[in-house]
Amino acid sequence: MAVLPDPAASRAVLIGTSRYAHLEQIPAVANNLSALAAALCAPGSWGLAPEHCTIVEDPGTAVEVLEAVRTAAEEATDTLLVYFAGHGLVEPRRGELFLGLTGSIQHRSYTGLPYGTLRDVVLDGRAGRQVMLLDCCFSGRVLGFMSAAGAEAVIDQVEIEGTYLLASVPDTSFALAPPGETHTAFTGELLRLLREGVPGGPELLDLDTVYAQVYAALRAKGRPLPQKRDRNTAGGLALARNAAWAPPGFGPPPPPYDHEPTPPPTPYDHEPTPPPSATPLPAVPPMPTWSPMALPSPAPLPSPGGASRGRRRAVTYGLAGALFVALVAAGVPLAMSWMKDSSKDDSGRDTGRDTSKSSGKPKPGPTSGNNAAAKGSVVNPSTRRGGTLKFISKDDADYWDPQRTYFGYVWNFSRYYARQLVTYAPKSGMDGTELVPDLAEKVAKVTNGGKTYTYTLRKGITWEDGSPITAEDIKYGIERVWAQDEISGGPIFLQQALDPELTYKGPYKDKLGLKAIETRGDRTIVFKLPKANGDFERMLATPSGSPVKKEKDTKGKYTNRPFSSGPYKFESYEPGTSLELVRNAEWERSSDPIRTALPERITVNISSDEQTNAKALFAGDYDLDLQSSGLSVPALAQATRSSDLSARLDSPFNGLILFAALPRSVKPLNNVHCRKAVLYAADRENMRTASGGVLSGDIAPHMLPSAITGSDSSYDPYETRKRRGKPNATEAEAELKACGKPNGFSTTIAVRNNRPAEVAVAESLQSSLRRVGIETEIDQIDGSQYAVTMGSPTVVKKKGYGIVIYRWGPDFPTGQSLLQPLADSRFIQSTANTNVAELDDPTIDHLFDTAIAEQDATKAGSDYAQINRRISDSAVYLPILFQKSVLWRGSRLTNVYTSEPWQGAYDYVSLGVSK
Repeated sequence: MAVLPDPAASRAVLIGTSRYAHLEQIPAVANNLSALAAALCAPGSWGLAPEHCTIVEDPGTAVEVLEAVRTAAEEATDTLLVYFAGHGLVEPRRGELFLGLTGSIQHRSYTGLPYGTLRDVVLDGRAGRQVMLLDCCFSGRVLGFMSAAGAEAVIDQVEIEGTYLLASVPDTSFALAPPGETHTAFTGELLRLLREGVPGGPELLDLDTVYAQVYAALRAKGRPLPQKRDRNTAGGLALARNAAWAPPGFGPPPPPYDHEPTPPPTPYDHEPTPPPSATPLPAVPPMPTWSPMALPSPAPLPSPGGASRGRRRAVTYGLAGALFVALVAAGVPLAMSWMKDSSKDDSGRDTGRDTSKSSGKPKPGPTSGNNAAAKGSVVNPSTRRGGTLKFISKDDADYWDPQRTYFGYVWNFSRYYARQLVTYAPKSGMDGTELVPDLAEKVAKVTNGGKTYTYTLRKGITWEDGSPITAEDIKYGIERVWAQDEISGGPIFLQQALDPELTYKGPYKDKLGLKAIETRGDRTIVFKLPKANGDFERMLATPSGSPVKKEKDTKGKYTNRPFSSGPYKFESYEPGTSLELVRNAEWERSSDPIRTALPERITVNISSDEQTNAKALFAGDYDLDLQSSGLSVPALAQATRSSDLSARLDSPFNGLILFAALPRSVKPLNNVHCRKAVLYAADRENMRTASGGVLSGDIAPHMLPSAITGSDSSYDPYETRKRRGKPNATEAEAELKACGKPNGFSTTIAVRNNRPAEVAVAESLQSSLRRVGIETEIDQIDGSQYAVTMGSPTVVKKKGYGIVIYRWGPDFPTGQSLLQPLADSRFIQSTANTNVAELDDPTIDHLFDTAIAEQDATKAGSDYAQINRRISDSAVYLPILFQKSVLWRGSRLTNVYTSEPWQGAYDYVSLGVSK
């Protein structure tokens, strides 16, 4: 039950810097202070006495701030609230946040107030509860905007019971001070909530409710999303009375009250996001293979070998977290024939994965039945036009705007209305990874040692209004990626490949355009890279490479109605409810070799009730789930028991790898022989069973899935396949002797608490390691904070996390996208670290540079194969599973096949309906 802090025994200190001698001014901050003080002191809100609310405006020295906070901390015995708004500075080597003072200087963090020092003063006080509200950022480059201050580093410093931190940004997105608005975006919504309350909400607005409501309001406006961190019961502490509360039975029924925030568009977790149903708490954007920290700062992060630290798109898949437990509880045997069909490679037999060269024709094989669409054949081939293709989805898109989306299923769906210069072939399995021309007549003409890419556009390509799509439209669309202050959200690898120094300010500020992209007339476009990157065309094949007609660009509102360059256009869209696409009459089939455009219209119904959704899928009311999941655990159990229903299930590989990182900084895992002991002792077959059985994936003998060029199916460094995943206790004991621990050792396994299947995997690993004397403790970490915690090598070492359970997947199927952030030492960072194992091998770094610059995919694959072998030799990663999804295929669907570029999901643009 929420409790309002005693105003007489509580204190608040509101700190804000709006005027700077060397940084951009933020006038809205001054407004924040006075308005927030008035809101907190209002009798109908918290009722704090004005003399108990100290305002420190435009402080010139750290002492000025710290003395005010110390005084309040000594006086408060109930709750101490400290608020800061303004610029922030980040010390790059340690990731430490410094709060901006009037004399602060860019790139000189020591001219600000160290957050750690402020935190210590707060925690040294007498108050039983501390509340920190941070509306800050670092390196404000343009008036009105403030770039993020590495909130993940700040949040990780809150380790005291009874402490609550609410930060205005989740990662490195832009904290916003909208021009023309009285307050900064975050504080503005906070003030609105305090003044207006929550109709239908509780009598007291506890901090978790405040967080949920501010989060939802900001997301609805497409603005940066806040993040919280709390200890013990701090989230139940009330910040104010609910101004809209009415006693039960008084007045008309209030509108529905939604305490939970809308799930965020991208988790701050390198790996692809779980289905939103698995984790309702907002998380920072997924830690990508392009690393989770796409830092738009004046001092750009290094991009070794052309790779970037971008954000990871969210990838959803159909294996529910508790699938194994649920199926067993339901009495469904894990050795069912339909599951067996999908995986045989642990003993060297056929896996059902097609590895042949692309032929452009459907492979012979079953065209109906269980797993048919995942075996290289086309289920229900047809050229019938017409009908309505019906999707169901538990959640809305992060953004329908092609430059902003980072959800994998939206990448797939967006091809209905957004085209690119090149795209992936409409073919099944690994054949789908072939790049083919789309808006361009041919794939790129690559010159200048791999640094110049030239395209000629097709004739007859048009927008939905019939006007021609030009080279300038493509250039403008890509330039929007630079406008992260106004339309943040999507990947930035094109930005870092073309402009690693971030000299361009985006099309809304720099009308001259990006110099790295040249247009020559309406049909020729040239890209000039500062460094060769053999994966550049794959970057252009993502939605980020889509054209946008300048006259139709509505910036943040474009997500509600993108202007179509494809065969369908937006007819109607109700956020969180439904989307309808209709045929684009101006699209010419002759100008598009990729899209069949068979349905007359396409609908998406958005409903959060998974059970109802599953029943509707079974009944044929919808054809498939947009997120490539759609079946709850009970529904999946029902489907596997029924021969009719199981015939419509497919289990493709989704491109993800489940593994454990063994950080080299944590003793005794700093010894390679101790790490090898873990690899030999691990019972991977048992871990697969814990994860969900053969349905969950194939046992991984190394870190390179077969979809990535360079993978070698015969490579089995620890005889994992030879032993069918069973442990080798003899070798494990020999390695323990070699590392000086013949009787074993102790360490901690870290795993996120909102992934039951991963917790089961950790428990399985714990059991198998115990057999050779390796004792482990399992630490289940808040899933929303997992990547933040594991992204800090200091925290990993301090906590003694010798084994870290993780998942990873590429933005595009190459070794650069999959392996580099995991294994390149130049990706080791003090915060937002993606190289969790802290692998530091100069030979690997050099091989990445060579492979990335290589234009020949086979030669680059040879380098990635060498990297994979060196990773295995280092024993810093314990590969567990090459994972699979479970998909539902409606009976009306035609031309159904799964394809590697779309995380093994169905290739949406080829689908039709039979009636």
